[in-house]
Amino acid sequence: MRNKSFFTSVLIAAALTLTGCATPQRHVSLSESTLPSKTQRVGVAMTPLPKVDMQLPGANCLLCIAAATLANSSLIDYTRTLPHEDLPKLKDSLAELLRKKGFNVIVISEDLDISKLPDYSGKGIDIAEKDFSPLKQKYGIDKVILIQITDLGMLRPYSTYFPTSEPKAILKGVGSMVTLNNNAYEWYMPVDLAKGSEGPWDESPNFPGLSNAYFQVLEMGKDAFLKPFNN
Repeated sequence: MRNKSFFTSVLIAAALTLTGCATPQRHVSLSESTLPSKTQRVGVAMTPLPKVDMQLPGANCLLCIAAATLANSSLIDYTRTLPHEDLPKLKDSLAELLRKKGFNVIVISEDLDISKLPDYSGKGIDIAEKDFSPLKQKYGIDKVILIQITDLGMLRPYSTYFPTSEPKAILKGVGSMVTLNNNAYEWYMPVDLAKGSEGPWDESPNFPGLSNAYFQVLEMGKDAFLKPFNN
């Protein structure tokens, strides 16, 4: 029994090693002590916006995906026509908010593709995996505030062939601030918003209930990214 228990422990440890034990970045609240000083220069940037699309998580086999896609084809086609509205201007809104508070701000006009940044060699709590330090010299900034919107559109969860709920409008992303001297997160805030139709959702071809939910989620998302700097 002892040997069996020992080998079981070894197998569990090996499985954990093979599957990895990466820990998601924790939430880091913004505080007065981590805000830029009046002598520091802060950059405000956004990553490329995702395409507006529909997700069908849980339809996890080829036939399941085909069936779910066919069942939701009208909504998928419509979702892909929805605009980003003024999401691209979110970094300008945030920069203006900071300037009104007296901060020295530069808006980074181009989209920041963080996947192209080198990996950071240092490790530790609240240390970014990507190396943001090249931005210090490139833009003449001491800190960077980054808005990442990763998912936008509609989501309907499935269990193989069967939907488990009605579709919802979604917006997901992360707001963060990295100090470029040590690559540390001084603010890290995941955003995960979803809203369903307030009336019938399946009103093809324009889906007014879900359309309203989508535009409400856009407003909720913008408010979520701005609120920490509006206090």
